[in-house]
Amino acid sequence: MSNLNITSADIIFSITVKSLLNAPFTLSNFATDRAWETTERELAETQGSIDGYLNAGWVYNPVDQTISLSAASDSCAIFETIVAAQDIARTVYRIGGAITINGTGRKYTMVNGVVRSINPIPSAGRVLDPRTFAVRWQSVTPAGV
Repeated sequence: MSNLNITSADIIFSITVKSLLNAPFTLSNFATDRAWETTERELAETQGSIDGYLNAGWVYNPVDQTISLSAASDSCAIFETIVAAQDIARTVYRIGGAITINGTGRKYTMVNGVVRSINPIPSAGRVLDPRTFAVRWQSVTPAGV
């Protein structure tokens, strides 16, 4: 039986942009129902031969992550800053990231990421909707805290 705590309330998610920011920035005030999500990473390419053999090979694929922040989050400004700098310089800024999940005792280090897309303005209904920021990471490495 596991005694691990699966809360998301005490996560720490920091990003770095060495060529733009002087220090790591800790994200806060995530969206209510989803702080982030990552897509499955395809690890193998397979082929079935005509005589019934499964052939497989390792393939590289990056990790796509969508970060969801409350429209009231001060952390939205950091992504706006990155995107504005990219638009002015007409280049991409490489970012790094680290997620610490205290309840499960795991840390995930993300390297060589790029901000691929953002919601430039929160959608508005009765209240403002969360904003999403899509990042593609070269790799994500898990470790114990």
